[in-house]
Amino acid sequence: MIPAEQLSEPAVRALVDAINANDVDAFRAALTPDATMSDDGSDRDLRQWADREIFSSNGHMDVESEADGGRSLVARYRNDTWGEMRTAWRFDVRDGKVSRFETGQA
Repeated sequence: MIPAEQLSEPAVRALVDAINANDVDAFRAALTPDATMSDDGSDRDLRQWADREIFSSNGHMDVESEADGGRSLVARYRNDTWGEMRTAWRFDVRDGKVSRFETGQA
């Protein structure tokens, strides 16, 4: 596993740190105001998705590997709703913040 503080891309590191700390404010601060996301190929409402899949269900990422300068991750993601699954994450970064992320099963 790669500790979050060792992730290469600072914007991704901030987002992963926020997820693992269950810190909604830090999560939102790590995103651009117009950030978007998709889950398993379907665009979702980012705020609703994050509330459901991360914050109300104790989401947590254990990063297995990174690529593309730290903008692509494979992680073991777990929450109280779905348990643990191996997931792939891809991030777009603009002005030092995440502007889009895509996640799905790896």
